[in-house]
Amino acid sequence: MASLIWVLLNMINKYYFLQVIFFFIYCFHSIAQDKPTQRGDIRLMFYNVENLFDTIDDPHTNDNEFLPGSQYRWNKSRYYKKLQKIYQVIAAVGEELPPEIIGFAEIENRKVLNDLIFRTPLEKYPFKIIHRESPDQRGIDVALLYRTDKVKCIGSDFIAIHHPGNKNWTTRDILYFKALINNDTLHVFVNHWPSRRGGEKKSNPLRLLVAGILKHKTDSIFRVNPKAKIIITGSFNDGATNISLTKSLGAAAYNNKIDEKSLINLSWSLKDKCRCGTYRYKNPWEMLDHVVVSGALLMNGNIITCAGCLKIGDFKFLLNEDSKYGGYKPFRTYQGPVYKGGFSDHLPVYLDIFYE
Repeated sequence: MASLIWVLLNMINKYYFLQVIFFFIYCFHSIAQDKPTQRGDIRLMFYNVENLFDTIDDPHTNDNEFLPGSQYRWNKSRYYKKLQKIYQVIAAVGEELPPEIIGFAEIENRKVLNDLIFRTPLEKYPFKIIHRESPDQRGIDVALLYRTDKVKCIGSDFIAIHHPGNKNWTTRDILYFKALINNDTLHVFVNHWPSRRGGEKKSNPLRLLVAGILKHKTDSIFRVNPKAKIIITGSFNDGATNISLTKSLGAAAYNNKIDEKSLINLSWSLKDKCRCGTYRYKNPWEMLDHVVVSGALLMNGNIITCAGCLKIGDFKFLLNEDSKYGGYKPFRTYQGPVYKGGFSDHLPVYLDIFYE
């Protein structure tokens, strides 16, 4: 009888031991699941702002559509209204504080960036600008803002894109930003790849060209440091499964077999969720604005991110009902030459980065 009681007590002890183990596993899993919903120590945002032009004629670019006398009737009132709307998006993405790193596409010049950070409530924060004029014929550029209280710039560059068979063809530069964050180095690339104007098939070689140039740059970083922390973001005018991203750049979906030098397109994880895109021309939504990270950022170090840390800023105020195709579409500034008074034809994306 005593032997039977000892066996039963031993089983009970083992049962409670297993219960404790399962409890801690559950708690750890819950924390891991909750982490992507938290505001990161660093929040990186990218936003294609749809033609942020000032009202001044630039004789070196084709900015004629966005002048007071054009059919768009662009004027100071609409310009300052758009600046405030962009600030509203930045504030919504940042929550309590604006994002520490903000990449942009479709800004005209440094003046519009200065106006954004000094003529809106962003003036309360220590932002600095990374920008240079690109050779784009319309005069639209990529740019980056960073908060100097959380991010230290240790280098920047602009990668010019040259077409080997057409010297007259131009597009936006790729912006390269090298930062020190929590004693770790982060490499950030901001892109705005050639559009699909003229059709996807005709324009595809142009995006393949830019992707190859970017890949050459990331490979050179990996040769120096195979554990480099890299983030590639921007408007790519291609989806996650297009060959410009999958083959030319080598950005794959997240899986358990990644290594530190892998390039992982976190946008894959969004394609089956909610609106599953950042842009909607007709139907359906398309994921044209991506965030690609190196595998090292998903592993360990002073700064890390996760597969679920990327989100689309699909706030209600950024959307309009789509009476033609159903559902919702971005509340844009212009529909053709008709002023709508909205925000942009793209939705923003943002990524949370945590200190280890």
